[in-house]
Parts: sequence; C-alpha cells; structure tokens
Amino acid sequence: MGHLDGKSAIVTGAGRGIGKAVAKLLAAEGASVIVSDIGAGLAGEGQDTSIAQQVVNEIEAAGGTAIANTDSITDYEAVQAMVQQAIDNFGKLDIVVNVAGILRDRMIFNMSEEEWDAVIDVHLKGTFNTCKWACVHFRERREGGRIINFSSSSAWGAAGQPNYAAAKYGILGLTATLANSMNRYGGVTANAILPYAATRMIDSTPRAQAIKEETGKLPSELAEEDENDPGNPANVAPFVAYLCTDAAANINGHFFSVRGYEVAIHSSWELADVYKADRRWTPQELARFIPEFSGDHLVPPVQGEADKLSRPKSVTQQLQEAGGWEKLSDEIELWTRDLYYDAKQ
Repeated sequence: MGHLDGKSAIVTGAGRGIGKAVAKLLAAEGASVIVSDIGAGLAGEGQDTSIAQQVVNEIEAAGGTAIANTDSITDYEAVQAMVQQAIDNFGKLDIVVNVAGILRDRMIFNMSEEEWDAVIDVHLKGTFNTCKWACVHFRERREGGRIINFSSSSAWGAAGQPNYAAAKYGILGLTATLANSMNRYGGVTANAILPYAATRMIDSTPRAQAIKEETGKLPSELAEEDENDPGNPANVAPFVAYLCTDAAANINGHFFSVRGYEVAIHSSWELADVYKADRRWTPQELARFIPEFSGDHLVPPVQGEADKLSRPKSVTQQLQEAGGWEKLSDEIELWTRDLYYDAKQ
C-alpha cells in the first residue's frame, strides 16, 4: 500500500523537472493525479499539449492513475474547472502542489511591464488561482487538505530577477496566510518549498552554459541521466510527498529548503532586535542607537560570487565549520540552531 492511497492531487508544472518528479511519486504512492502543464517554453511562450500527456502515460504505465490538464493556471475560470475535473474524476481533491513557473530575467532598469506581468501572473496569480478554488472545496468538505507551494531562495534578493523574486516572496506570504486561515477547516495545511535542482530554469544561467561548453550537455540533462546526482529533480519529490501524507498533519505554515539530500527548515520571520522608548523617536536618536547596537545585523545583501561558474554551497557545506551536528543514524545527521528554539521556550 502507498502512503497516499485514496488521495487525489493537482500538480502544476508537472510536465517537466521537479513537477514531473512530484507527480510521478505521488502517483506511485497511490494518489490519483491531475498533471497540469500548458507545455510552454521557459519564458512562457508557445504550448505543447503532449508534454502533460507524456507524463500521464508514464504514470499509467507504472500502474498509477492520472489525467492531463493543459489549461493555463493564469486563467481564473480554467483553474476552477481543473479543480472540478479532479472532483468529477476522483470524487474529491486532497492535495495541491504548485510548481509551475517561467522566467523573464532582467535587471530592474531594463525590465518591461510585460516581462514583470508575465512572471507575476504565472507564479503569484497562478498559485492564488489553484489555492483559491482548492480552498473552496476544502472548506466545503472540512476534511483537511494539503497545499504545497513552491517558492525560491531568489526571494531573498536575486539581482537579475526582480519579477521572479517578488512573486516568490509573495508566495511565502500567501502560504503563511493559508496556514493561518485554512487549518480550522478540518486541518488543511499549507507549507512552502524553496528547492534547488538542475532543471531547465538552471539551464538558462551563464554557469549552465559554461557547463554545456565543457561537457556538451546542460545541467538538467546531466542530472536526469544520473540518479545519484544531487541536482536530480527527483530528490525534491520525497519531501513533498511526505508533506502530503497524514503523518505531516501537524506541519503547517513552514518554509523548507530541499536540495539534493538535504532538507532545511527556515525560521520564517522572527524578531531580532527591539528598541523601545517612552515617547516618539527622533531621527537623530535612531541614527545613534541602531548603527551602534544593531549595525552588525544590518549588513548589505551579499553580492554574487566573482566566480560565476562556482557551484553555490549547499546548506551542509556552509554549516560544516559551525559544529554541533548530531548523528541520527549511520547516514543521517541533524544540525539545529539552538538559540532559535531556546528563544521560543
């Protein structure tokens, strides 16, 4: 028996990369899946309806149940119909995983209104559309549900991605709101994933092009050919599947980084320093106290590495020097920022 037997899911962006890996694993765990993908190019151009159907064929060949949907998630009424498609075919909807996305990268001073709108429409409005209509169903049923939204570390400030970063930060806010508002309806949960995987989005970077010149293949091609490559998109899918299970019913409103064989829990938004006066502040006082006592915390964003070809450090690499790793088994270790949890006691 699978961990998701009897469940039904919608996975957007399920025709390629991470979305495809998620859809296939949910189906392998017993869920019936709507494979949602318009089959567009990386910038959102064009449409290939065969992309979603190919994934459905793979799922069915493996003994699973899936149906393709090739409507755009930016279409409010079409997404309502997609949710109804899941209900009509599977009897209900339990899970929504929002992976779909496009890129229109450009520095803010070069970005057009159309480039801004296109990315916001797919990422933020598309996520709103699926969440809105799923939540209508979840509220009516009052038997719970799972929402897993995909954000990105680009939300922390990717210089050439103002549209993408804004959309991905907005998805975090939407996820937190859903977690706070929907849990009362039978235990609906909402969480966000900030993934890293070698997908076609990575293929668009200068570093990826350099790898292609060196190897003859793009990073996504290399990763999909090698099951042991940490960049393989399939590495992200198991944690998504776990969040969809009944075992994750108490996990709500959290943000997780998933990269290779690592899962990291973000602390979300927490107070760092608090200054309190007994009357209105003056700008002069703030200019005196904040740099002196909080200046070390308010450092400018780190600029990109000079070596654009270097692979970003993994979470584990960054923490190796910090110490404090606890061995949970022969193959698994845990690092915990004790001060964060101590402060919540």
